[in-house]
Amino acid sequence: MENISILDERKDSILLKQGGCGGNGMKCDTDSVSGSVSQRACVYSGARVVLNPITDAFHIVHGPIGCASYTWDIRGSLTSGEELYRNSFSTDLREQDVIFGGEKKLSAAIEEIAENHHPKLIFVYSTCIVGVIGDDVEAVCKAMSEKYNIRVIPVKSPGFSGNKSVGYKMACNAIMELIKDVKPEKRRGVNILGDFNLAGEMWIIKDYLNKIGIEVVSTITGDSSYENLRKAPGAELNIVQCAGSSTYLANRMEEEMGIPYIKVSFFGIEDTTNSLIRTAEALNNEEARRKAIEFTTEETEKIRDFEAKYRKNIEGKKAAIYVGGGFKAISLIRQFKSMGIETVVVGTQTGKKDDYDIIESLVNPDTVILDDTNPAELEKFIKEKGADILVGGVKERPLAYKLGIAFCDHNHERKHPLSGFDGVVNFTKEINMSMNNPVWKYIRKEAAI
Repeated sequence: MENISILDERKDSILLKQGGCGGNGMKCDTDSVSGSVSQRACVYSGARVVLNPITDAFHIVHGPIGCASYTWDIRGSLTSGEELYRNSFSTDLREQDVIFGGEKKLSAAIEEIAENHHPKLIFVYSTCIVGVIGDDVEAVCKAMSEKYNIRVIPVKSPGFSGNKSVGYKMACNAIMELIKDVKPEKRRGVNILGDFNLAGEMWIIKDYLNKIGIEVVSTITGDSSYENLRKAPGAELNIVQCAGSSTYLANRMEEEMGIPYIKVSFFGIEDTTNSLIRTAEALNNEEARRKAIEFTTEETEKIRDFEAKYRKNIEGKKAAIYVGGGFKAISLIRQFKSMGIETVVVGTQTGKKDDYDIIESLVNPDTVILDDTNPAELEKFIKEKGADILVGGVKERPLAYKLGIAFCDHNHERKHPLSGFDGVVNFTKEINMSMNNPVWKYIRKEAAI
């Protein structure tokens, strides 16, 4: 590590050789180091990621107008119903409000929406400045709920830690506030937690489950609605797609409602197959398990024939991965391995020790593993390991292009699905086109001159 320019406080969050994350004490699941320019988003954005796809909810951002820019149009979430979620409202707090408080502005904003739109559900996000000035957002929301007989739910999302996983937790608390009073007479089927219907991926997953005879009761929160969410306590199993954002909610639902959960992933052939079979097994549904095996076997054969056409173009290449949660990174490593691509750098924003232990077991001994990294570290290790492509989100894209390597968007902004067997086709095509684009030859030639 002597030749790597990194902060001393960051060295414990970087694993350069295998040996067991737990045993080595790799530091993860903590607030970002001050001054490291973390790639994480803020607490508010973490909350908004989870709640934004609720299609008939109104979202009021109690804070400066800049915070309201984080809304539906930077994400690929789709809807089959209402499109209210495409709007964002803000109290637009300014200097005078910081001095005298913003509660009156918030009350006026809620009243305007309630009287003009008659919504079923309003979420109020308190951002960083509200945490400083101390507005009693909970009291305002409670008063407005009683006045208009609608659900006005506060989402406590101030925070300067750069740890958006705190925002996930606040969003999960808001969902529990919405559904905790529902007492179902009978339980059946599953809830899908942590899929946000990016490019219609929720519809793909629901279609797979329908084909093997498993009912989807509620989707949390992709393509969901007020009424759909209220059905969630009636499921007999939760399947958690995005572990980073929704495991906390699954734990609360298990403890308070008695609904067990399993973690799943529908990215890649191996994980999609395992997830469908494990879901059927968790429900003790032998017929669904039989159908899952038949369906996944048939689809896998089709994909293997498809992948064979591309393998000669991508086999032997090297990939760097930097994504939000550990489960997504694990699925990417497995899918790259099936394509003949080695993962040489891998990191996450919100991974846990268990995630990193699994990651370590899947990669080669010299693969660099990072938690909550920053652009400087990513650049150093990508160059050192000679990665041909970086898989990440919108903040990582400029870094890849600066380094003259290919990029694959695996975050919320993309407009094409990567889930399921359909997603494997799209992913393989994108990786092939990105890595083998002729432009990289010219860029590297210019750099060598």
